[in-house]
Amino acid sequence: MWWLKNVRVVDPECISIQVRDVLIQGDRILKISDSLTQEEALKQFGQNSQKGKADLKEIQVIDGTGKYLFPGLIDVHTHLREPGQEEKEEIVTGARAALRGGFTTILAMPNTKPVLDQRALVEFVVLQGERAGAARVYPIGAITKGQSGKELTEMVDLASGGAKAFSDDGRGVQNAELFRLALEYVKLTGLPLISHCEDEGLAQGGSMHKGEVSARLGLKGIPSSAEAVMVARDLILAEETSGKLHLAHISAKESVELIRAAKKRGVDVTAEVNPHHLIFTDEALLDSEYNTSYKVNPPLGSSEDQQALLEGVLDGTLDMLATDHAPHTWEEKMKPFGEAPFGIAGLETALAAVWTYLVKPGKLSAETLIKNWSLNPSRRFNLPGGAVQEGGIADVVLFDPERIEKVEPGWFASKSLNTPFLGRELQGFSSMVWVGGELRYQRDQD
Repeated sequence: MWWLKNVRVVDPECISIQVRDVLIQGDRILKISDSLTQEEALKQFGQNSQKGKADLKEIQVIDGTGKYLFPGLIDVHTHLREPGQEEKEEIVTGARAALRGGFTTILAMPNTKPVLDQRALVEFVVLQGERAGAARVYPIGAITKGQSGKELTEMVDLASGGAKAFSDDGRGVQNAELFRLALEYVKLTGLPLISHCEDEGLAQGGSMHKGEVSARLGLKGIPSSAEAVMVARDLILAEETSGKLHLAHISAKESVELIRAAKKRGVDVTAEVNPHHLIFTDEALLDSEYNTSYKVNPPLGSSEDQQALLEGVLDGTLDMLATDHAPHTWEEKMKPFGEAPFGIAGLETALAAVWTYLVKPGKLSAETLIKNWSLNPSRRFNLPGGAVQEGGIADVVLFDPERIEKVEPGWFASKSLNTPFLGRELQGFSSMVWVGGELRYQRDQD
């Protein structure tokens, strides 16, 4: 039993933050109150105890003055690399990294080796997630077998095995008719289809955003149209089929405009944006000496793209934040820029980075952050959590907005440290994280 006193409870639905006392018993939030006396707390716990009473010795009291109580963050776009690429990340290390970052639930993308295109592989990820005993881990099944873009997987069977969505992330489904059929088929599961929006013909061989900066650096660029063309296609197909569509890692201003218009027409679509696209632009590469930590797909865009993404978050066009945690070995990322793999390892730095660069300067409110990183993902993907409410699941995070840490090698729970925040100080970190009422992470015990 837990008694969290004087915490600032964030309510993303009512767009409010209020100082409250919160009681946790078992896996549920028992009571939320303005303030509680010791006698009142004991009475509340006792009423819900088989013994009919509660002993003060059984209650762990936490003074949360000055700290926030968030519903656990939910990351719908994580690469855990297992099975097949355990040198980069394992499910257990990724799940522990998620807890450090304030995430109680993560969705694991299927572009592993082998691809998660069979029920046994999906069930393997579920089992490994349970064994990790950290953040909740749910797999995403592949849309096509082997992610080859030729033949649909048995989505109903994958859903029965525990898949929470379907995606060929890492490669867009290039065949429009196959993607249309997938939107039809996925309706049998009730789950979303996640699109990696990239026209491979337009993007081929590029390593950063196509524009003035790529020209100055002499690097082959990827045009915004490589994303926007596929966003437009997928929105049209979702409208035609009434399929449930989710668009991954939106990065271009043209895409935001297309999604905004589609939502006004009633298309069943949600979309996510990554923190690095909100914080950095392609200009970061000018002063970084071709630092491959900034090499991501889709690439960091222009300042106009960045502003459009932020406006999309604020007006609800973009419903979610997602890390796109993409761990790689140090040796891979030390290759020349054009040869290095795309991706940033983000689970442990994402919340602190957003707090430091967006919330503190007043560009984004704490309520909007939680709505987009907890409530909306919970509802769209039918996942536990999403709100701090009486009777709700106790997936919660005690967050310290004043804590400052320097991101250095040896700081990570993840196996990888391919992040542009390496060597930087960030502010705002999780202090304690509960999953199903069980304390699974405490920062001072790192």
